[in-house]
Amino acid sequence: MEPSHIAERTTTNQSVERALAVLKVFGAEGQPLRVNEVAKLCDLGTSTTSRLLATLVDAGMLERSEGGAYQLGSAVITLAGAALNQSPLCREARPVAYEISCEMGLGANVAERRDNQVFYLLHFDGKLAPRSHTLIGRRNPLHATALGKCLASEMSSTERSEAFTAYPLYPYTPNTIVDRDALDRELDLVQHRGYATENEELALSRCCVAAPIRGRDGTILAAISISGPISAVNLDEREPEFARKVLESADRIGTAIGASHRRLL
Repeated sequence: MEPSHIAERTTTNQSVERALAVLKVFGAEGQPLRVNEVAKLCDLGTSTTSRLLATLVDAGMLERSEGGAYQLGSAVITLAGAALNQSPLCREARPVAYEISCEMGLGANVAERRDNQVFYLLHFDGKLAPRSHTLIGRRNPLHATALGKCLASEMSSTERSEAFTAYPLYPYTPNTIVDRDALDRELDLVQHRGYATENEELALSRCCVAAPIRGRDGTILAAISISGPISAVNLDEREPEFARKVLESADRIGTAIGASHRRLL
């Protein structure tokens, strides 16, 4: 390959990497940003940042307000919707999670483990647990969430060490488990009884019950949870009820995914 072609490819790759870095900043910040803010967050020059933003606006990946700030555009929603629709897990879990939110009036969430974090795939609000924002695409820690405990429950000792080294046991509230031995005991309990609880461990006044969704071979693919304010969930009295619900729902989803897989064979 000619040196000029190598230089051209390097320049193109660098531009793509920078554009992706800009998009990731908007995803992480979750709010409109101005040129100088993006430049600082991406460690880029102002002129370079302006060109990248203009290109992304032309592609529909970003939108610019009259005030001059930028935010994610409609093309990102299209891509996200397509990605979710392509997922067998999302297709089979969506009606089950929606049914829970309507029946119990609480939040229903489905998540999987990515980069040793909880990654939300589905989220439905109930009338007793309204939110002003969606959790889809958000990430949360394994150790401070019921979903995360389910996803981490069958990790090997080595996998747990790597996960909790990369993402230390940060105390989000006074109830967060930050001792590794205590967390191991909690995960062993989750594995034994088949479901996990979260009682004001990620956020005060909120609690959650979750169960793992298993594939045909029994491995954990994801987890489903019911969550909401302490007053609505009332774990002290209703834990068995919520445990049965998430276990039944997880089993329904796992069975549906297996049936869908067999139809494709």
